[in-house]
Amino acid sequence: MHATRKTMAKGFTLVEILIVVVILGILAAIVVPQFTNAANEARTGNIATQVSTIENQLELYAAQNNGTYPTVAELAADWAVMIDGDYLKELPVNPFDSTSDVAAWDSDGVSDQAIIYEDATGGWLYDPDTGNIAASTTIEAP
Repeated sequence: MHATRKTMAKGFTLVEILIVVVILGILAAIVVPQFTNAANEARTGNIATQVSTIENQLELYAAQNNGTYPTVAELAADWAVMIDGDYLKELPVNPFDSTSDVAAWDSDGVSDQAIIYEDATGGWLYDPDTGNIAASTTIEAP
């Protein structure tokens, strides 16, 4: 006589699959905001480096041009005065909006440490009287 064996189906039940999906959803809800913050922090670091470099090169330009900074129009023309004069190698790109546009800015009363300025114009904000420059963004500055 043969003993009969019960065969068990192999696989996961619907309840087990749902539990795994819920756990993955909870983990994703915790982890995704961390990546968003990391991306913004990386952009902020990038901008800090660019602003420092640009301001140093603007100071060099002014030192070689009787203390006069380039005009907004000169920078708005694809930064040609800075690139052709070998002050910058390439167009500085604002990582928040991927543009190199330049808009006039009155930096009076703004901290010298302001590298990101909440403004809807995008690109860069530049004060030709002081040589101050900041990234323009609609994102709240950190």
